[in-house]
Amino acid sequence: MPFSIDFLDDGRVLEWELTADGAVATERDDYTPRFYIAPRDPDADLDLTTLQSVYDQHPDVVATEMVSRRPGFRRDEEPALAVDVAHIDRVTPLARQARQLSDYPIGDLACFNVDFSREFRYCLETGVDPTPASELSTLRLSVPLTETSNDIYGELSVAGDTVTGSPTDILTAVQGMLDTHDPDVLVCSTSEIVPTLYEMATDAGVEDFSLSRWPDVDYQQLASRSTYSSYGRVGHSPARYNVPGRAIIDESNTFFYGETNLDGVLDLVSRSKKPVQELAWASIGNVLTAIQICEAHDRGVLVPWNSWRHEFYKPMGTLHDADRGGFIFAPEVGLHENVHELDFSSLYPNIICTRNVSPDVIRCDCHSNRDDVPGLGYSICEDRGYLVDVLQPIIDARDEIKAAIHREKDRDDSDEDRLAELEGRSGALKWILVACFGYQGFSNAKFGRIECHEAINAFAREILLTAKQRLEAGGWRVVHGIVDSIWVTPDPDVDDEDRENLEALAMEITECVEIRLEHEAHYDWVAFIPQRESDTGALTKYFGKVADAEEFKIRGIEARQRSTSPFIEDVQRLCIERFDTTRSPEAVLRHLEKAIERLHVGEVSIGELVERNRVSKPLEGYTQHTQNVAALERARDQDLAVHPGQDIEYVVVDDEKFSRDRVALVHEEIETYDASYYETQLVRAVESVLSPLGWDQTEIRRILSETREMELTEFTLDSDSSPLSTYSGYSHTKSTVSRSKDNCHLD
Repeated sequence: MPFSIDFLDDGRVLEWELTADGAVATERDDYTPRFYIAPRDPDADLDLTTLQSVYDQHPDVVATEMVSRRPGFRRDEEPALAVDVAHIDRVTPLARQARQLSDYPIGDLACFNVDFSREFRYCLETGVDPTPASELSTLRLSVPLTETSNDIYGELSVAGDTVTGSPTDILTAVQGMLDTHDPDVLVCSTSEIVPTLYEMATDAGVEDFSLSRWPDVDYQQLASRSTYSSYGRVGHSPARYNVPGRAIIDESNTFFYGETNLDGVLDLVSRSKKPVQELAWASIGNVLTAIQICEAHDRGVLVPWNSWRHEFYKPMGTLHDADRGGFIFAPEVGLHENVHELDFSSLYPNIICTRNVSPDVIRCDCHSNRDDVPGLGYSICEDRGYLVDVLQPIIDARDEIKAAIHREKDRDDSDEDRLAELEGRSGALKWILVACFGYQGFSNAKFGRIECHEAINAFAREILLTAKQRLEAGGWRVVHGIVDSIWVTPDPDVDDEDRENLEALAMEITECVEIRLEHEAHYDWVAFIPQRESDTGALTKYFGKVADAEEFKIRGIEARQRSTSPFIEDVQRLCIERFDTTRSPEAVLRHLEKAIERLHVGEVSIGELVERNRVSKPLEGYTQHTQNVAALERARDQDLAVHPGQDIEYVVVDDEKFSRDRVALVHEEIETYDASYYETQLVRAVESVLSPLGWDQTEIRRILSETREMELTEFTLDSDSSPLSTYSGYSHTKSTVSRSKDNCHLD
């Protein structure tokens, strides 16, 4: 079972397999990738022999043949032209020529099995399983941000050890670690490390440097860097490189390795037939598509190059009813005691499997008069849909892994490595299950249909309504519900002896809807937060104290936002703890004042004030001089490449300026910060904590401003004194704190 596959320029393929003696390469020179051409319309009477004769004369085509394949899940086997290609890089160009080389009108022909990634295609067509036969060894290479734009590195970390000095010194250290550990996987902080090291070796005249296990090839560039937009969010895809014999994981361009671990990656490798390197850079949708393609391949179904699925005709009323999302019960803003959270286990994937919702069986012709989807009138065929066969093994596997995690945690001598493995695998499968629903409505999905998306939502709404009605009938009051989760508290109008047991109710609902309703958590209290500038409850913003545990669940507020500085996050969490122990807004405000006091006297370290924001466009694309723009200008001045979709980290040093001096980049020597700016962020964070009780920033500012003003010479840091009675005025003044090793003072 090869863990890595390399494609050489001369058409040879190298399969790298782990053995007791290390990684061994097997050469193959007989591999010919294949794509297909077939009529787009199943009723079209097209003769493909003319096109076949043209392809037979093409120098990049090895062979052609007429075969019978299914051009779609809803179609039977039909004649198709199979084209075997001399080199894997020629598949897409040859497919583009299909319409140019024939006399058929545009739109009559369709190409299949075209845009597969290279290693995945090889495994799919040859039946190779890319799951490693034994544990992979890794070696991490990283460079600091300040080195990323340099042609020559002056500093590089190898396996956690920092190496500095001349290019020869750094190359020697890297080569020494490669020779010692002979890693199977190179984990790089950025993929640009690969070409930069080779350029350094060339410039320094170091001839024996190589990251590769294959003597004839050093490295290959697989793709250039690019910027993309997905659901309104800009992303950056770095250039990708390949080193023969070793898989590369680029930490700046990996979702699954970053969100889980290598065990999570390997679990998906076994399910998707995408080797480690491709799985690491692939998106959730890309991996889900690969798993679906494997199922299609097993069923003899071809994979369309371009999606052309039309949306079935719907009356206006159906369009209106179908254009809805999951059911939502607006949260009751405020503090609620004794709250239980119930969640349907993998609701959307389980709806797909229990209701047989799949693109190939939704609104089938054989049951057109049936009303299987509540409120929409869609029929669902009794034949088992392919999507069920894709998702059910994943659901079952994750249930088994979660059970194993619970068993491991319950052991007195639990194995931390085993637990990390299980949690990594569970996390990887969770992301696939999360994406399977939305992917049905994605316009570019290889296999998807908007009617599936609509049907899943319709079933979900009915399931949540059923749960709500049964829980209320059992003596529980619903205080919030969203899509697959529902929060309840004992109904005060129902006597305790008349209230039904919650676990028994959950089991009854489970049997009714055929999807497990799990008791997720019991809270001593939960606070639901209003939207800013509105009394309406924010759907995904709340925090609460977990019963019988020193733990808080926090969602949506500043402490959970990736851009929030560590200082603001810590203060907000401490304010929540203070609120839990006192139930007193005044106690929270006293803690806020102490935090503001620390800001203005320079007690807060620079590292605690770093903000991280994503760059959404090139510097020239911004029309307002935001903090991001200031940071990008500083990065450009220092020749640091920060592309749209990447993060930039900085400290706000003077927010009133509209120049690059507004911020300082995290790696710069920073001596000042804008205390007033961070004070505003603190007040905003504390507003999130107190808003369920009706407090807003105006009220918080008013209370702060009512404290006694004092001269700076009277100011002390006596821990026993109350800032509410000793200091004021900072909420209305601009101050920048200068910090030195010996003292700190207000400028």
